[in-house]
Amino acid sequence: MRHLPLFMCTAFCGLYSSHTEAADKKNERPNILWLTFEDTSAYEFGCYGNGDVHTPNADSLAARGIQFMNAWSVAPQSSAARSSLITGCYSSTYGMDIHPVPYDTPADIFFPQRLREAGYYCTNNSKTHYNSTTDNKSCWDECNNTASYNSTKRGKDQPFFAVYNTVTSHMGRIRTFHTDGRRDYTQEGIFPQQLTLPSYVPDLPEVRSDYAGHLEAVQDVDTWLGIFLKDLEARGLEDNTIIFFFSDHGGCVARGKGYLYESGLKVPMIAYFPPKWRHLANGAKGKENGLVNFTDLGPTVLSLAGVKPPKNMQGKALYGKFASKEKREVQFALAANQLHHFMPVRAVTDGRFKYIRSYIPYRQFALRNYYQWGMPSNKAWDKLVLGGHNTNPDWKLTFEPHPAEMLFDLEKDPDELHDLSAIPEYAETLSKMRQALSDHIRTTNDLGFFLPSSRTGHILYEKVRKEKYPLDELYGLAEIAGTATVTSLPILEKAIASPLPEMRFWGVVGYAKLARENQINTCPQALLALLQDENPYIASEAAYAVVYLGKAQEGIARLITPVQEKDRKIGYSSLECLSLDPEMRDYIRPFLPELKEAAENLPRLENEDAGLMARGILVNLGEMDIKDLHGPEAYKKGLKLNYGRRAMVPLPN
Repeated sequence: MRHLPLFMCTAFCGLYSSHTEAADKKNERPNILWLTFEDTSAYEFGCYGNGDVHTPNADSLAARGIQFMNAWSVAPQSSAARSSLITGCYSSTYGMDIHPVPYDTPADIFFPQRLREAGYYCTNNSKTHYNSTTDNKSCWDECNNTASYNSTKRGKDQPFFAVYNTVTSHMGRIRTFHTDGRRDYTQEGIFPQQLTLPSYVPDLPEVRSDYAGHLEAVQDVDTWLGIFLKDLEARGLEDNTIIFFFSDHGGCVARGKGYLYESGLKVPMIAYFPPKWRHLANGAKGKENGLVNFTDLGPTVLSLAGVKPPKNMQGKALYGKFASKEKREVQFALAANQLHHFMPVRAVTDGRFKYIRSYIPYRQFALRNYYQWGMPSNKAWDKLVLGGHNTNPDWKLTFEPHPAEMLFDLEKDPDELHDLSAIPEYAETLSKMRQALSDHIRTTNDLGFFLPSSRTGHILYEKVRKEKYPLDELYGLAEIAGTATVTSLPILEKAIASPLPEMRFWGVVGYAKLARENQINTCPQALLALLQDENPYIASEAAYAVVYLGKAQEGIARLITPVQEKDRKIGYSSLECLSLDPEMRDYIRPFLPELKEAAENLPRLENEDAGLMARGILVNLGEMDIKDLHGPEAYKKGLKLNYGRRAMVPLPN
């Protein structure tokens, strides 16, 4: 009997080997299923340590499969994240980093087409949301709300790659403007008063309600997962299907989605390999602590299908025939520029230390947008801080200007509350992380430093290569601008005279940073002249700068009254930044009549409407209560949403 364990192991290995050999002889290939959901952080699942939520299907899948403990989205906004998923590259490489705006991109960068060429049937039900003007559906055999691995169009024994996405956990579920009329979450086993809140958010009824509503949605996601697991089993597909289950980025609790903190980047991700295909996982099982991000998933799918990932892919295949032997030592992420708020932010981690670089450091984190400030929790937090009732300095950070650099020790400070960048003993770590990010930006030819206005009418990716654009000079200037000192003035002076709009813009950013910090106090005529620059982003940033240099009337007037109406929101973005500075509010007050007229008469129902932005500025000035940000129509809409919200669990077809 003492040899029984050895016998059983040998027998199992023999069976396992026979499965592998049989698959190889038949030239079989696995089915691959992506089950994606939205706006959910890793810590919001039971298998990741959350005791307030019930997620038995995900927990079971994690126990049987591979649970990634350090998986990052490439961006904390969905369109930039999905652009990375579909290309296997950082979305900034192709200029797909502005959420949610599509631009022209190179042809044939969507990887499912390579699977189709290899004989796979590829379906998407039915989220695309890639920031590309290319037909987002062209790489799929089917891409609609009925697309399915069960399609009658799929050939007998034809392997499939199928993507399903559910919006049940999307922020839209709790973007209800207020909590009136919400149902009792305790009926779903979620107890708002007993929830463990992250330390970086205030303990307010609205925060608890939003968090409870989101956790309920996470439980619906788990139910949705269970439906697929049962369907695969019922159809005899379970033994031949590799499953990836993951969120597009971090969650809905304030300071999650949209932010480069772990709460916005770290996602739940589980991969399950049935016994027949476990050899493709290279022995991986249980908790995987290595660094993984979304650039890896495209190459991994190709590798599992026996297709060699193309050289242009920046991620590494984790498993399969072409699995990379390299272990990622650091990984990177970007905060997507969001519509008219142009504010590139980048992050890098080695697993322990985390470095966040803000290239326009005088811009605040909390620039309001329709989605996030449609959550009652954000409104309540906003009112607490701006009303002067804040009792915790950590809660205030979101409403303050970006530091140019932040460094966190994720082991000692998982909530990223203690910035180590100015502490001498961490200087070497700071320098190392700063250099790693700088190298990455250059290696990937990051196009996120180009203005939105520079991305239209051509494929920017191709244009910069054809014209040999001085990218290294641009990156160097952006790095100098965000950390400028008076010694940088000769470089900035040259930059604002450049014929290249990006050079002028980043030169202006440097001046604005110095002006905001009172390192300079006189306004150069060349800077003042840029108020009339034909590029509205340059003119707006110059207006912000000159306000701090004694030209408040000229600067604010430029932000209030754009040359073209379509550019109004660009100016309002800078004006919102000014209005969050208490020292600037009196300079803005003479323009209250114009702002109040815009707030009342311009659109305010959609994301980043000018009327909504004007209302946000009035809130900052103390001229409007935050509850009125969206107007009375939003209250009625919120009541309808709260009374009508029920589980959204679509079925496989």
